[in-house]
Amino acid sequence: MVIGWHLHRHRLGPQFRVDTTNTGWGLLSGHQRGPRPGHQWGLSHGHGQRKKRIKPASLEQLAVIVENMPERLRLMVLLAAWCALRFSELSALRRADITLERDNTGKPVAGFVIVERGAVRAREKGRHATTPKSEAGERTVEIPPHLLPLVEHHLAEHVAAGRGSLLFPASHGGFLAPSTVYRHFYPARTAAGRDDLRFHDLRHTGAVLAASTGATLAELMNRLGHSTPTAALRYQHVVDGRDRSIARMLSKLAE
Repeated sequence: MVIGWHLHRHRLGPQFRVDTTNTGWGLLSGHQRGPRPGHQWGLSHGHGQRKKRIKPASLEQLAVIVENMPERLRLMVLLAAWCALRFSELSALRRADITLERDNTGKPVAGFVIVERGAVRAREKGRHATTPKSEAGERTVEIPPHLLPLVEHHLAEHVAAGRGSLLFPASHGGFLAPSTVYRHFYPARTAAGRDDLRFHDLRHTGAVLAASTGATLAELMNRLGHSTPTAALRYQHVVDGRDRSIARMLSKLAE
């Protein structure tokens, strides 16, 4: 099924074929903070400036990463990228948070994720669910249609029947720890030739993909759960890395 998704991406149109060599990617580094030691997942804990520029995964790299993840974690990677969800949000998702709309044959034709909590770790409580820091963090995110068969498969094969069952549970049944996913994500990103890519960078990939569709600033803020336009504007500016093309067209006028 993942191979089918990989092939489907070729039909999404040129706006989804993001050139990762474009210097516009560098604009992402302005707001991304590096994690504190032991906080490799980029969950807004860091306070130092990330030294390296963030270069989101290309669709080809993303496909390789997905193929090299355990089947039960493949959808997690896909939702992180295509729906721009944070790890904390993904690890707290439950069956009831996923809605699939079907046609009269039972085939899913649309779907969305309700984000209203995140799983965090506290010294006193351990790993537990909490509400987003801002009202904007609670949101409904539409799932790209090409992912719907994968969502349906994951729900059938990897999620318990109850509405409160976690989408991505740990082996003990509780919230999944970042380190558990990291053990698989590390070799998967190496297979894709992206040892620099953090799991949180998949969210940046999704943000840039959404911006490349022509989404308005308000639409980007809603999809990403941003309470201020600053970060969303940066993703629009990355897509506006077309400035080099504009410069080339200006030169043609002088010919």
